[in-house]
Amino acid sequence: MTFDKRARGLAAVALAFAWAGVAWMGGVGVAMAGEPQPWQMTYQPAVTPISVHVHAFNDLLMAIIISICVIVFALLGYVLWRFNAKRNPIPSKTTHNTLLEVVWTVVPIMILVVIAIPSFKLLYFTDRTPEAALTIKAIGNQWYWTYEYPDQGFTFDALMVDEEDLKPGQPRLLTADEAVVIPVNTTVRVLTTGADVIHSWAVPAFAIKIDSIPGRLNEAWMRVTEEGTYYGQCSELCGVGHGFMPIMIKVVSKEAFAAWLESAKKNYARLDAAPTRSVALAADGTL
Repeated sequence: MTFDKRARGLAAVALAFAWAGVAWMGGVGVAMAGEPQPWQMTYQPAVTPISVHVHAFNDLLMAIIISICVIVFALLGYVLWRFNAKRNPIPSKTTHNTLLEVVWTVVPIMILVVIAIPSFKLLYFTDRTPEAALTIKAIGNQWYWTYEYPDQGFTFDALMVDEEDLKPGQPRLLTADEAVVIPVNTTVRVLTTGADVIHSWAVPAFAIKIDSIPGRLNEAWMRVTEEGTYYGQCSELCGVGHGFMPIMIKVVSKEAFAAWLESAKKNYARLDAAPTRSVALAADGTL
């Protein structure tokens, strides 16, 4: 068997292992909900266009990484077997191979190009916010979130529910006393800022992680395709209560959202009527 045939055989085995690994990694957690699960090893199920593209890009990178690792270890094993002292008592004095040097320069460049093209496309896709039907503003405070629905004219605060107050089925450290409610299959613009220090509004199932910086307004978007309750947390170290800033989002039908909106306007209509919790705490010196 020639070296070329051996190389092609090793490459085929490497690719087989790579795609098998990607399939296994992609299959783990398919039935999981919008929250972390015990022994979870990969992403939460994708429920937004952004998360679908992120998962696909991750699968591409996994295939490339596994292929490179398998090929390199296979070649190392072949070299150890083929060129050991027992089989080669008189070692070769070859120092250069033009073709080999060109290949190991060009191939990495081609791999980087293959990675760069979908990477830039994904970056543009996530950064360009399409026309939104609903806008939500998330304000990070130490240590809770304030949410505004500016077009609907109301605001509310969302604090973590203490462990002793949790109801059956509610996840610890992720359940908030108030949930952000959005309609399914609707483009939602998320604006976020910080009231005191830098926070980060992150929801893994949506593939969203955006910094909430005081004095600056950052923007993201999402279009959730499945109803359900999804959880996230502040993902920027913001003080002693950093681990107690959950994000809870309920995605409901458009009819249910319209009904919730009517009740929310009555329950939370405070933008012009009264200061929010963050303003009240700042006024009495608590914040």
